Amino acid sequence: MKLNLFTFVTGILASQFLFAGVGTAQDVVKVGLVMTYTGVFGDAATQMDNGIKLYMKENGDTIAGKKIEVLRRDAGVGAVDVAKRLSQELIVRDNADILAGFVTTPTAMASADISKEAKKFMVLMNAGTSLVPDKSPYIVRTSYTISQTSDPLARWAYANGVRRVYTMVLDLAPGIDSETTFQRVFRSLGGEIIGSVRFPVMNPDFSVYVQRAQDSKPDAIFVFVPGGEQPAALGKALAAHGVSSDKMKVMGNDVLTDDSALKSMGDLALGIITAAHYDHNLSNPKNRQFVAAYREAYGRNPDLFSVGGYDGMHLIYEALKKTGGKTDGEGLVEAAKGLGWDSPRGPLLIDANTRDVVQTIYIRKVEKVNGVLVNVDIAKFENVKDPVKEMQGK
Repeated sequence: MKLNLFTFVTGILASQFLFAGVGTAQDVVKVGLVMTYTGVFGDAATQMDNGIKLYMKENGDTIAGKKIEVLRRDAGVGAVDVAKRLSQELIVRDNADILAGFVTTPTAMASADISKEAKKFMVLMNAGTSLVPDKSPYIVRTSYTISQTSDPLARWAYANGVRRVYTMVLDLAPGIDSETTFQRVFRSLGGEIIGSVRFPVMNPDFSVYVQRAQDSKPDAIFVFVPGGEQPAALGKALAAHGVSSDKMKVMGNDVLTDDSALKSMGDLALGIITAAHYDHNLSNPKNRQFVAAYREAYGRNPDLFSVGGYDGMHLIYEALKKTGGKTDGEGLVEAAKGLGWDSPRGPLLIDANTRDVVQTIYIRKVEKVNGVLVNVDIAKFENVKDPVKEMQGK
């Protein structure tokens, strides 16, 4: 009996030793990507992954003596239960050291619980709802927050004569964030919100919403649509109803005038105003280099999802440099706080208090340049923090 007990205890100690050795002596850092490769957000995930791949191509797959291995998982249309299960499996079964990706807010919110429980570093490469980093102390964002673009756009609109606005947004946390921030700022300046509507994420036809906005006769429409197929669908509705800037301004978030939406709308896109933290037409040297490399690698222009993935990998690499390759969540998040670098979008900083990005927001207008529809910068707001966090005193 004593021999059996000794053997049993020795076996447990040996297995614990072996398990500990896997965690501490590994030469590989596993980054688990939770993405939406299929469904309406499939192209957004592809663009983000392209940015990740390009960064690793340019900077190698080894950092601080550790080889970076990327594990890709598809949450489909972004179901919360799927995202949570995938994140848990990545950590428990696949021994992922870092969680990253997250095109949509629901997938990020679901995975935040796993990050918190497992004490794993988590990098938001999109997912722009303000509250996500609050759900886990190990989260850092390298994309933007919806409020970060909506606030400057409201200020620009009022400063340029807009007084009556109708808002139409996605009935999901990012859309509600955009609506809440735009309306709050616009009203505080003296503007009037004359009507509003929220539409579902799976919305094939925007015609009824566009008609409702038109009937209100506003000075401008403020729109928030997600990525994927929605901007082009909205563009078709605007075109069908003859909405153009000479009748009333159309304003919105960055993807409203991405390449696919501009192609769908044609010349009716002329004059649309959007706020963005990135556009492939930015003229800084870093972006010109980035765009050229991206086009060569993938045969298309990068977008906000691409730069989110690119900068997200940069953050991971730089944090690992500072920790000497150690992957504990607390060490990596402390290493990420206060990091700043020259991104294709311009100067970028991780706020040490909020773990969110501080960056330049560009106001753009669709114009035709050399016969091609492009977003042309007409104003910019520098060193923009997340307005929601600022209101909370963070």
